[in-house]
Amino acid sequence: MFDGAEDRNGIRNSEEIRFWSQYISDPAAPWLCDDKGACGGLASDALFVVAGDHNADPVDGGSTGHPMTQLLEHPRVLRFEPPTSQGAEAAAIRVGGGNLTQKGVAAQDTGDFGPRVGNLRLDYVLPSTGFVVHAGGVFWPLPGQTGGDWIEATDHHMVWMDLGRR
Repeated sequence: MFDGAEDRNGIRNSEEIRFWSQYISDPAAPWLCDDKGACGGLASDALFVVAGDHNADPVDGGSTGHPMTQLLEHPRVLRFEPPTSQGAEAAAIRVGGGNLTQKGVAAQDTGDFGPRVGNLRLDYVLPSTGFVVHAGGVFWPLPGQTGGDWIEATDHHMVWMDLGRR
């Protein structure tokens, strides 16, 4: 989406997602080494949350090979209903454009990229299977709601989640 034909940004995003998938997959990965020389991924019994802007929609958009499925379908990542917002759904209808041909659920979108690209799900909170989700959402208020004027500060919208231990 922000690239030329060489797709540097798309490849980098894909590789970052692959890193997290490998990190939670293999506690003995010899190529994952920190600055002190300790090698290996996350312990197989460790709880974790992978959170942030991954710039990759699992269904729509131009990400290289839809890499988010590596994390969303990972056996150590909890399966849950993705967080939503009414604001994302309303924005998709209001903006139209690229949103009209997308296959993903508009209420799950977290990024607002105007009519050419449309809105995409790019930001995530992905807890491990040792957690239970009590609540979650995307901070994307409807126009006129409290905070509705704050969302102009960025094209991404915060994902939040209330978690408990299993």
